[in-house]
Amino acid sequence: MADDNRISDEGLVSAMAAGDQDALATLNQRYGRALSAVAARILRDKADAEEVAADVLWQLWREASRFDRGRGSVGAWIMMTVRSRAIDRLRARKAREPRAGDPAEPAVTNDPSNEIHSAERRSKVEGALATLNDGERDLLRLAYFSDLSQSEIAERTSIPLGTVKSRMRSGMIRLRDALRGSVE
Repeated sequence: MADDNRISDEGLVSAMAAGDQDALATLNQRYGRALSAVAARILRDKADAEEVAADVLWQLWREASRFDRGRGSVGAWIMMTVRSRAIDRLRARKAREPRAGDPAEPAVTNDPSNEIHSAERRSKVEGALATLNDGERDLLRLAYFSDLSQSEIAERTSIPLGTVKSRMRSGMIRLRDALRGSVE
């Protein structure tokens, strides 16, 4: 790519959409430090920040053809993407950390009534899950059993992020309504 400084950010994104790897390298030269800085400010961990920055560059490469200048500049798109990914990473990290005051391991009891109550609750939850459509049920399983953020689910399933959010929300509402008063 000749004289990289004269090519606009939009030109680089168009070139990336056409498969030009040099355009990605140039975009990385222009925004790489800013990507890492934003991620580091949110995550407060250099290794995580560098990993998020690399993930964002890969995401920009894959989604270059979807860039819409009507929604903002390339720089804004890049910074919004890194901010979202860093926040997703932070939330996932916090979800895995034990909370203060939580016991390291739950106490083991051999009370048969607890096992019966657990089996009844599991049956009710499984019944409520069966009332969901496949799309809602599959997305909720990915979120809760694979520890994926909504953005990661959208990437993995090739479903637009807005659709993922809508299906998960409607699924959760339907689950809540189905379980209302039946699970303590």
